[in-house]
Amino acid sequence: MVEWITSSGFTDYEDAVAFMEERAAGIAAGTADECIWLVEHPPLYTAGTSAKSEDLTDPDRFPVHTSKRGGQYTYHGPGQRVIYVMLDVAKRGRDVRCFVRQLERWVILALDEFNVTGHVRNGRVGVWVERDDKPLMANGEKTEDKIAAVGIRLRKWVSFHGISINVEPDLSHFDGIVPCGITEYGVTSLVDLGLPVTMDDVDVALKKTFDIAFAETETCPTD
Repeated sequence: MVEWITSSGFTDYEDAVAFMEERAAGIAAGTADECIWLVEHPPLYTAGTSAKSEDLTDPDRFPVHTSKRGGQYTYHGPGQRVIYVMLDVAKRGRDVRCFVRQLERWVILALDEFNVTGHVRNGRVGVWVERDDKPLMANGEKTEDKIAAVGIRLRKWVSFHGISINVEPDLSHFDGIVPCGITEYGVTSLVDLGLPVTMDDVDVALKKTFDIAFAETETCPTD
């Protein structure tokens, strides 16, 4: 059984990490159920295990938290749905790469509820959308913006940290970092794409599509 928790207001980042670590330990010990925790944070930056100091371009803008999740720098803040996934990957196939793909697929299915087509790209973790409303890139390809980030950590085959989906954040807040170390692409949100979507709408879409995204454990989903 997966317990769903939705927190109102802003959740302190360090409190969130403490909760996740305790819950993950309980899941590994068999004393706690798996958990999906939906939160919203005050403005902050997190540095994953691959973060490069030069990618923090404005260190004084918001608090910076060192995180043990995979990935580089990312932003969390108001208008962004953060989904912390405390799941037993051992019983979900013991395939970390496939598990990340399932997380990405989950986001893509949720976005599809709003008629937004999300994509995964080789060498770029997260979910991306093509921008037909923007000029082509210098190489002639469509401009793409990132709409969701993925960064997890595993301990005893239990995951924590997770996903962030941009619903209606202040996109200028991403200017203090190089998001995920990628300079040639931008970031977007559902509202930036012209959709009047609320956090509650996104939560409904996530709950509706969760079982579908994780139904297949034998094969890794692709875009």
